[in-house]
Amino acid sequence: MFSVIGQVLPEAVVIAFSPFPIVGIILILFTKEARTNSLLFTLGWLLGLTIVAAIVLALANAGNSSVGQDTVDTGIKWVSLLFGLGLLFLAYRYWQKRPKAGEPAATPKWMATLDSIKPGGALGLGALLSAVNPKSLLLTVSAILTIAGAHMDAAATIIVTVVFILLASITIVGIMIYVLIAGASAEKTLNQAKEWLLQNNSVMMAGILLVIGAKQVGQGFSVF
Repeated sequence: MFSVIGQVLPEAVVIAFSPFPIVGIILILFTKEARTNSLLFTLGWLLGLTIVAAIVLALANAGNSSVGQDTVDTGIKWVSLLFGLGLLFLAYRYWQKRPKAGEPAATPKWMATLDSIKPGGALGLGALLSAVNPKSLLLTVSAILTIAGAHMDAAATIIVTVVFILLASITIVGIMIYVLIAGASAEKTLNQAKEWLLQNNSVMMAGILLVIGAKQVGQGFSVF
């Protein structure tokens, strides 16, 4: 079980330190309905990861029942290969989008709407950033395929999946707790972190996705 946690730790860390969700929770935490919206954003984030994980595990289990474990294992390797190639493509796209020297990074349009975001919008945004965002989706599916391919019993599979989700959420939850405790004194520090993350997002994610993508492609090559 612990070895499987170690295998999915890189994906969890990359999801946890993805700049846009971190910037999103920072911006939400300094709005008028900060407490409610931040809690709902975090809940949406956790729900998004949980839904993706549940779907992938259900499909893997259904495959084991209908076509057999060996066929599913081969399928997982093929999917890992394809997802690894997808991550490498995303790494290339992030590298292409990096700002030139001295040029400010482009800010996503949705960030400008967070000052007036409603509770339902905060919940939906959290879910979208964890479950629909291509990078988070690819990384989550990649990690859950690794968990499914380990053929642990149901209890161990659930435990490892929960640990993965919690690790992938540690920054979102941590920042929310920090601001709720520290209050306005946290604003300067988090604003500086926000600006740095936005400026360095493309280069940072290109490098990380290159490493994770190469790892997944390497695992997928065992199908040949």
